[in-house]
Amino acid sequence: MRTRLLSGLRVGLLVGLLLAAVGAAGLLTGTGVWLTATLGPTAYLLVAHPSDVTARARNAIIGHSSALVTGLLALAVFGLWHAPSVVATHHESWPQIAAQGCAIALTLVVLTVADAHHAPAGATALLVSSGIAAPGTPLLGLVVGLALVLGLAPVLARRLRPEPARAR
Repeated sequence: MRTRLLSGLRVGLLVGLLLAAVGAAGLLTGTGVWLTATLGPTAYLLVAHPSDVTARARNAIIGHSSALVTGLLALAVFGLWHAPSVVATHHESWPQIAAQGCAIALTLVVLTVADAHHAPAGATALLVSSGIAAPGTPLLGLVVGLALVLGLAPVLARRLRPEPARAR
């Protein structure tokens, strides 16, 4: 029990610090929100479970990239490129619901075909297709935040690995 608690505290601290650093970087640069809902599960997978197939860098990159593309495609196809986000309107329209469903579905098709499963990519597809991470500054923040997490999480994951036993 004690070992699990300590392990949980280490993971929580490292992921919390990573996400706080991403949020602080966005705030300090004045370029918008970099800390989005998709970063938490991605950071957790990459830091706490680096050997899991869904935590492979390849899977995360393909997952989030395909989610970005399908989310943007859905906005374009359903005429929502300049529409206010669901957060701004406090409700979803039928075209937004269709766009979100299509973005998720297409993302899952790409992940399955590429054998690159990464569940947090579903959040990215929803953030983009709902207009929350709309083209422009919000989307840029999402992309920069993801890049920081993908770049820094492996470094933090190495800190969680136990030291190899030394020969005497």
